[in-house]
Amino acid sequence: MLAGSALQAAPVSTRTKRFTNLFSLFCIVFAVANILPLASAEDAEIENIKTECVRYPKEQHDVLIYGCTTAGIIAGIQVHRMNRTVALVCPEKHLGGMTTSGLGWTDSKHGSAIGGIAKEFYEKIYSHYQSDTAWNRETRQQYRNRKITAQPGPAIDDKNKVQWTFEPHVAEKILEDWMKAGKIEIHRGDPLDRSKGSVTLKGDQIISFTTKSGKKWRASVFIDASYEGDLMAAAGIPFRLGSESESDFGESLAGIQIQETSSYWKLDPYVKKGDPNSGLLRGIERTIPASHRKNGASDVGRLQPFNYRLSLTQQKDNQIPFFKPASYDERDHELLLRFIEASNHTEFFTQQLMPNLKTDSNSKNAVSTDLMGGNYNHSEQTTYLSVSDTERAAMTQKHKIYTQGFFWTLANHPRVPKSIRDSVKSFGYAKDEWVSNNNWPYEIYIREGRRMKAEYTMTQSDVQQPKKLNDSIVGLGSYTLDVHEVERIVIDNVVYNEGLVHTPIARPFPIWYKSLVPERNGLKNFINPITLGSTHVAFASIRMEPTYMIMAQSGATAAVQALEQCVAVQNVDRKKLSDRLNQDHQKIRW
Repeated sequence: MLAGSALQAAPVSTRTKRFTNLFSLFCIVFAVANILPLASAEDAEIENIKTECVRYPKEQHDVLIYGCTTAGIIAGIQVHRMNRTVALVCPEKHLGGMTTSGLGWTDSKHGSAIGGIAKEFYEKIYSHYQSDTAWNRETRQQYRNRKITAQPGPAIDDKNKVQWTFEPHVAEKILEDWMKAGKIEIHRGDPLDRSKGSVTLKGDQIISFTTKSGKKWRASVFIDASYEGDLMAAAGIPFRLGSESESDFGESLAGIQIQETSSYWKLDPYVKKGDPNSGLLRGIERTIPASHRKNGASDVGRLQPFNYRLSLTQQKDNQIPFFKPASYDERDHELLLRFIEASNHTEFFTQQLMPNLKTDSNSKNAVSTDLMGGNYNHSEQTTYLSVSDTERAAMTQKHKIYTQGFFWTLANHPRVPKSIRDSVKSFGYAKDEWVSNNNWPYEIYIREGRRMKAEYTMTQSDVQQPKKLNDSIVGLGSYTLDVHEVERIVIDNVVYNEGLVHTPIARPFPIWYKSLVPERNGLKNFINPITLGSTHVAFASIRMEPTYMIMAQSGATAAVQALEQCVAVQNVDRKKLSDRLNQDHQKIRW
């Protein structure tokens, strides 16, 4: 009986098990069926916007980025990560802007204010230099033992796994590899046609722009990632140039800023010493009467000086000696020679040490690599930004010849003391940098371009004493208010610098989304992470590569959300924007 009963019971158990499995499967299907329609409805809504949004009809690209600065690259990465079509159109042939053109001394005073893709870049730098093969002139440990304190923190920060100093070719390789890995579309060496009508508008939107090759580029949303703000200007978006007056925005550091005491000792400023009628030395712009020595008036047009950030080395086997350029003119360096003779200065360029015994060398002291006035045509009262591409190229070449002549003069001229000559001659151009460009940086350092008239204008108080706005914070600025001397002037036969602002800030400050988009009555599909809405003074702190990178990611996020929400860029849902920035590890609080 027991055996028979057991045999009889088996089919019932099997049937029960099958029923249980079927019931469980039914429950799972029922649950999934109640979840999936929600996701599908959301996906369908986004897909409908893609195909049916009147504001953004389907275009060649969802987002088009002009400029292959590091900011442009990061904007492209973010759009790609948000599953939208993107292309970068570059006036340059090389990626990375100043990040790959010598600026390896990261301009940030608080590394903890850098998040998102910008931080990923510095993590990639750290990973690269973890390898022994990255060190061919010294070891990683030897570099660490120098205890270099970079601006954001230790040069190599093992705790946070970031590195703040790097060689130009390393940055370029990282950016190139990043683009290849994402298969992001890039078109190089094709600058914007800046002639009238090159940007096509329809109502309150950009439809397309044309480049010098004749190609027309169409997209739904446009991002200007150039240092100059060329796409912004060509689209007719209003902008500011030079310094506002002190009264325009209530800024104590605005406008003309003439130093109280001269930095030039008793240097004679005239071509023929003692004779004002002989004219001013090259590099000195104008004479003003003492009665006009007042600060705060607007200085529209004049820009911070440009220069080249150079990779120099004292390693003879990796060195190209300073040479005399073919068009060398000693008159370009008479000011330097007289400054040396009048002063006790012995250092004329910075020597921030990058890996492998190379420098990121910048301007230092009153006469250096900053070519004051070199971006300004005094007779025409035009700037680098407003002149033709041909004139820009001539200005850039002038800076290059000046800089090469500057180093040759310091290293070789008989009027330079031997101790200075020997010191400078120990350096040379790094042979393993910018190999395809005759060891010269790809780009000149444009410290200041145009500044958009945005929905909100960042001012000095926003940097020094930030206030709360009804808007989304899209990143943090974290640098000194830093304007290099704009010009040299003569008052009562004495040379003074004008334009210097160098005022530390207490802590990082918020940058608002409204500063990245045009005014409410302006274009509705344009975002500007570099030449954004700020005064000259506020821009002096904002104008740093890490900050540009941060703004670019946030701006690209907003561009995609504008498409998803089918709204003007000014009307992007701020909560959704903040939520996505938090999700992507942007630092938007301090």
